[in-house]
Amino acid sequence: MASGNEPIPIDDDYADASDDSVSNMSIASTIYQYRLENGRRYHAYRDGQYWAPNDQQARASEMISHHAFLLTLNDRLLLAPIQNPKRALDVGCGVGTWTLDFAEAYPNTATVGTDLSPIQPDTLPPNLHFEIDDCCSDWVYPKDHFDYIHIRQLYGSVADWAKFYRECYDHLTPGGYIEQVEVNPVPKSDDGSITPGDPLDECGKLAVRAGIAFGKSLIIEEFMHDEIAQVGFTDVVRIRYKWPIGAWSNDPRLKELGRWILVHWNEGLEGWVLRFFTKHMGWTYEGVKEWNAEMRKVLRDRKYHAYQDVSVVYARKPL
Repeated sequence: MASGNEPIPIDDDYADASDDSVSNMSIASTIYQYRLENGRRYHAYRDGQYWAPNDQQARASEMISHHAFLLTLNDRLLLAPIQNPKRALDVGCGVGTWTLDFAEAYPNTATVGTDLSPIQPDTLPPNLHFEIDDCCSDWVYPKDHFDYIHIRQLYGSVADWAKFYRECYDHLTPGGYIEQVEVNPVPKSDDGSITPGDPLDECGKLAVRAGIAFGKSLIIEEFMHDEIAQVGFTDVVRIRYKWPIGAWSNDPRLKELGRWILVHWNEGLEGWVLRFFTKHMGWTYEGVKEWNAEMRKVLRDRKYHAYQDVSVVYARKPL
């Protein structure tokens, strides 16, 4: 698989092929209430602080992304060199798939997963529990408590990243690790197939503007390395990958990954943009539906060799 700094090799037969398909695969009672908006379901706790739906369609999209991350990391759940952690925290755990996998892989680690939505499974291993919490509020855990803090796809969720990283720093044990995995929503191409002003280029610009309008950047992937280092973490490592959108690579692993990413876009795109566009950018629901339909056509256009940047950053709190 190509690294994040290398061009993705292109399959010369891609433009003439036709199949990109993959099978789609005690808390206060108010926590369990949801907001219905434009036909989608959203969290009610800290209403409006997060942009993505939490309905079944969104949960299916999250499962696809989990599979894509496993493909990207060669079936590894993490890259940080942790050793026998006593306590671990997964911030913004979503449906809890990664958290559950981690707890099963590290049965001696007391693991906590937090999220705004109560959408995690009920049947859990004894070393795992989930909490409904807002990671942007002051943390209530003891200082120097966790040996490992994991963050994935928290883009568009945090207004003050410096404060957030300071909370992570303060609540890690000396020698403990933070690890963050983020996807950049801006599509790119190495061969010029995305040109200025075309739909995929405009899609990327809309993503940047949506984050600004919402007050929470969607492109944390670009600067999380520097922000983490500025808080005081040491041994900061950034590993970069590329997610092809579609099966256009001639590398077998990237071709398989690209199929899943295309499904991810088709399943997830409406949920990614709907609240941003209607509540923060002045779009109508009908306008979003029309744009989404046009983008689905663009995503099927084989002239594009588009990809997304993906970064993993891990770092250690000094001893």
